[in-house]
Amino acid sequence: MVSEAAYISTREAAQMLGISLRTAQLWVESGALLAWKTSGGHRRILLSSVEKIIEERKRLSLDPTIANSPKLKVAIVEDDLDLLQLMALTIRGLERATEVQTSTDGFKGLIMLGEFRPDILITDLNMPDMDGFRMLQAIEGSEFSPAKLIITTALDAADIQARGFVPERAIVLYKPFSLSDLERAILAP
Repeated sequence: MVSEAAYISTREAAQMLGISLRTAQLWVESGALLAWKTSGGHRRILLSSVEKIIEERKRLSLDPTIANSPKLKVAIVEDDLDLLQLMALTIRGLERATEVQTSTDGFKGLIMLGEFRPDILITDLNMPDMDGFRMLQAIEGSEFSPAKLIITTALDAADIQARGFVPERAIVLYKPFSLSDLERAILAP
């Protein structure tokens, strides 16, 4: 039997992590924090999963290449508003200073890229109006193309290849992906 001390409430987890209660709930729902629900509907979060995030943050903050670097500019283009908010919250919660801007379709994303000039672009491929394929094609090789591209998609590799252009340098995260996978992709050299 697991000790009751091995689990904490959502509020306690949020306090330990320095995040809002809603962010902690979203992290549980996304799988970033391991938890279960009591018969009364209350979440109990595995303390070790909170401690793991804290340790990773400490490790990243001790890395001089991260701690001394300028603010990281991240653009997110995603039409799923819940996922968009979750990714933005996660990125803003990183130990490294970040600036995040968001858009819900490729056309608005192109405008944002031209004005914001991010270091990293995170984009979905299936979106209304201008999809991610067309947006990536429009920026690839231009002065507006960010140093790092992260693609989030529900399409499989065969569908992606059949439907259009994706730069070889892009990191592809297949939905559903964990927030820790997203963090690793963002912080990877």
